[in-house]
Amino acid sequence: MTEQANSGAAAAADDSQNPQFSLQRIYVKDLSFEAPKSPEIFRQEWTPSVGLDLNTRQKALEGDFHEVVLTLSVTVKNGEEVAFIAEVQQAGIFLIKGLDAASMSHTLGAFCPNILFPYAREALDSLVIRGSFPALMLSPVNFDALYAQELQRMQQAGETTAH
Repeated sequence: MTEQANSGAAAAADDSQNPQFSLQRIYVKDLSFEAPKSPEIFRQEWTPSVGLDLNTRQKALEGDFHEVVLTLSVTVKNGEEVAFIAEVQQAGIFLIKGLDAASMSHTLGAFCPNILFPYAREALDSLVIRGSFPALMLSPVNFDALYAQELQRMQQAGETTAH
C-alpha cells in the first residue's frame, strides 16, 4: 500500500514537471485612431501606401503567469499626406510552466504573439472601418522568423537570449 502511495506521489511530481501552457485572457490594452486630414482626405483619389510597425513585449506576472503584448502601429498615407494612424496593443495572459529558458523565450517571443495577432488585426480593421476607410486586411506575420532574426541580431551584438 505504501509502495502505491509513493508511486502515486512520484507520478504527481512528474506531472508538475511536464510543460503546461494555457491562455487565461485576451484583451485590448490600448487602442488609438487618428485621421488628421479628414474630411478633405475623403475627397481625394485613394492611392494608399501602408506602413506597419510591429513590436512585442512580455512581463512576468505572479507565479507562472506571463503577460505578452503585441503592438501593431499602422500609418497609411495617400500620396504624401497621412490619411490615418491606427495602433492597437493586444495583450494576453498566459500560464506557462515547465519549460527550459530557450523554450520559454520562444513561447513568449513567437508562439504567444501568433495567438494574439488575429485579435489585433481584427481590432485594427474595425477601427479603420469606423474611420470610414477601407479595411486593412493585414497579411499574416511569421513570428517564428521574426523571433529567429531577433535572436541572430542579439547574438551578433553579443547580447544574451534571456528576456
